[in-house]
Amino acid sequence: MKTKDPSAVKTVGFVSLGCPKNLVDTEVMMGLLAREGWQVTPDAADADVVVVNTCSFIQPAQQESVDTILEMAELKKTGRAQRIVVAGCMVERFRGDIQKEMPEVDALVGTNELERIVAACNGQSQSPLPILPQNFFDPSLTAPYLYDDLTPRLRATPRHSAYIKIAEGCDHPCTFCVIPQYRGKFRSRRFASVAAEAERLGREGARELVLIGQDTTCYGDDLGLKNGLAALLTRLAAVAEQSETLRWIRTLYFYPNRVTQPLLDAIAAHPSLCGYVDMPLQHASAQVLKRMKRGAGGDIFLKLLDRIRRTIPGVALRTSFIVGFPGETDADFKELCDFVTAVEFDWLGVFAYSDEAINQAVHLDGKLDQEVIDDRRSRLMALQQSISRRRRERAVGCRFDILVEGLSEETDLLWEGRLESQAPEIDGKVLINDVAAGVNPIAGTFAQVEITEAHDYDLIGRLVG
Repeated sequence: MKTKDPSAVKTVGFVSLGCPKNLVDTEVMMGLLAREGWQVTPDAADADVVVVNTCSFIQPAQQESVDTILEMAELKKTGRAQRIVVAGCMVERFRGDIQKEMPEVDALVGTNELERIVAACNGQSQSPLPILPQNFFDPSLTAPYLYDDLTPRLRATPRHSAYIKIAEGCDHPCTFCVIPQYRGKFRSRRFASVAAEAERLGREGARELVLIGQDTTCYGDDLGLKNGLAALLTRLAAVAEQSETLRWIRTLYFYPNRVTQPLLDAIAAHPSLCGYVDMPLQHASAQVLKRMKRGAGGDIFLKLLDRIRRTIPGVALRTSFIVGFPGETDADFKELCDFVTAVEFDWLGVFAYSDEAINQAVHLDGKLDQEVIDDRRSRLMALQQSISRRRRERAVGCRFDILVEGLSEETDLLWEGRLESQAPEIDGKVLINDVAAGVNPIAGTFAQVEITEAHDYDLIGRLVG
């Protein structure tokens, strides 16, 4: 490989895996590098340094991260890459193993070390922290990190849609989850910082903001704010009213026992706050939820969901469940399926439980065979598929506002967009196969669509205005 001219502009490429929260971390790291003169390239093969921002939430995510690291490491042989930097949750989980067993990796950056990305890419430090044993995590080794409105950030999303991370970390004791070990204790961004970032993103042309955090409903608790998320959403609705572009503000990751009436009232009161509630429930059986250390049960959830629907007419409901949790009986699974049938969620994700060495559930008895877990996941997904189809069919013949996103990823013969009831990346979309005379679709703008056809998850529509 030829030696690079030291006076040339240094280029860096990113591969971001996992959730939107990880994507925001990637955008922050790109912004920090760009501020120091690095050129960010969308093609890792053209980069001097490749950064892989990993996910380690469940075993398949860990495997995807390992495979991606090894794939990017090949660019040291076949491309121009001189360094491979690994960042994210997998660093927190397997820092010592990566350093000892993956010599292809030149530097590591943990979730609380984003500001060290420049040094890592420059080659000033091979290891920001000492080698640690597998599964070791001590948050005292690094100060909790949380970006703010002054942090440089180079967005990877389309201009018209942006994420805002309003908090980091989590204090919930869920036995299946390892996020608190990776991300540390819950901490909110300052109220004014979130508002300032929203204002800036609106000036930059954002039509939609998506608020994220491990648990957004805890926002402001650590700042002494009562009903902090409701107050924040009310403030952001005022930002949208004053913006020439901003129209939708969507919030993800509600925790069920933190959903208050003031929060629901705030969403219902402001047109710019999307009638969309993303609330992972994890299960409906009180017995399983108790073992998960989440509490409540199907009956309590039904009352909450009824209250949400009464307060926010037409609200779209999204949730996720875990099947195959230790001790889940046939009766527990049937209770979950009956619950899903009764509620008819708009969107639903299902995770198959897997042991993780550092979660509490690994020590529970009643482990299920993988074949049983996989079968239950398939059955619940099939049930939701039929529910989803019925709910999509109700939209046929109706007209909605649509955020036009551009040409379809499936074919250049179609355009695509999203309704207020569809969050980016995780929900279905609207495929546009016809346009009324005089209507010109423009990516990143709002239009009117008439739904003409429904599929299991996606809709087909005609732009009419």
